[in-house]
Amino acid sequence: MSLIKCLASISLAALTLPTLHSQPRCPGNIASLPFHLVQRYRIILPVVINHTGPYPFLLDTGTASTIVDPLLATELHLKTQVSAEVVGAGFSTQASSAYLDLLEAGSHSVANHPVVVHDLQPMQAADLHFRGIIGGDFLGHFDVLMDYAHSMLCLDDTKVMQAAVKGGHIALATPPQTPDEIPLTALLVIPVHLSGFGSRQLLLTLDSGANASFLFNHAVHLAPGLPRATQAHGFGADGVKRAFSILPPQSMQIGSLNMQQVSFALPAESGENALTSEQDGLLTTVLFRRVFISYADRFVVLDPW
Repeated sequence: MSLIKCLASISLAALTLPTLHSQPRCPGNIASLPFHLVQRYRIILPVVINHTGPYPFLLDTGTASTIVDPLLATELHLKTQVSAEVVGAGFSTQASSAYLDLLEAGSHSVANHPVVVHDLQPMQAADLHFRGIIGGDFLGHFDVLMDYAHSMLCLDDTKVMQAAVKGGHIALATPPQTPDEIPLTALLVIPVHLSGFGSRQLLLTLDSGANASFLFNHAVHLAPGLPRATQAHGFGADGVKRAFSILPPQSMQIGSLNMQQVSFALPAESGENALTSEQDGLLTTVLFRRVFISYADRFVVLDPW
C-alpha cells in the first residue's frame, strides 16, 4: 500500500489577496497556458486525458500525486489497481490507483501517468467544480512558473525559461521518508525562519492549494510563549469545517528574501495531528506574484507582491 501526502486545501475565510493585472508572455518566450483563478487562489487548469476533454483540474503543488475523481475515472474506463492511503490535515482515507495513457496540459504531455482515484467532492465549493488535481508527479517533469498576476502557467522541459527567470535561487530541502511512502521529491519543502521562532529553522511545503499559510501544532509547541491571536474557521481536504488560531503577523526570512507582516494559522485544537511529522507547515504560494519551480534542479524563485 502506498501513502499519498495530500497537503492541500487548508482554506480560511477573510484572507485578503492581491489584485490581478493583464497578461504577458512567459520568460524565454515559452508558450503560456492560461488558467482560471477561483476564489482568488485556486488555479483551475484545462487538461486532456487519453485524447478526451479538456477537463478542469486543480493545480496543487502541495499534493505529491495527481488525483482523478471517481466519476471521471468511470467515464474514462480506467482500470483501478491496489488501494492507496490518502492522508490530509486531520484525516486518513483509502483510495484506488490507475494509469492514464496520456495526460496533457497545453502542449506538454506525460504518457503512462499514474493517478490516485479519490472522491474530490468534499474539496469543492458551490462555485468550484474540478474533475481532478494536477500534483507534483506531473509538474515534476518540467520547470514551472505560476504567474498569479496574469493568470498564466508556464511549463518548460528545455531549460530555456530557467535561464530567463531572474531572482535568487532558494534551495529545496529533501525531507526523510519511510519505506512505505512514495518519493517526496515532488513536494516543495523550503527552509524558512520566522521572527517568532528565533533562530529555529522551519520546513514548510510550498502549497498552491492553500489560501493561508499554516503551521502544524508540533512546530508551534517547540516555540513556547508564542502568542495566539484571533480565531477563524476553515476547511480541510476532507471538507470538514475546523477551528483555527491566527498567530500575530511575523517577519519571514527565506534565503535572502525578507517579508514583513506574514500571518500563519494553526489548528485551534492542540491534539489535532499534522499530516506528516517531517514538515512544520504549509506556505501558500499566493503570497507571491510569481513562483518559479525547478523540480529537477531542486530550487525555487519567489517574487513577492
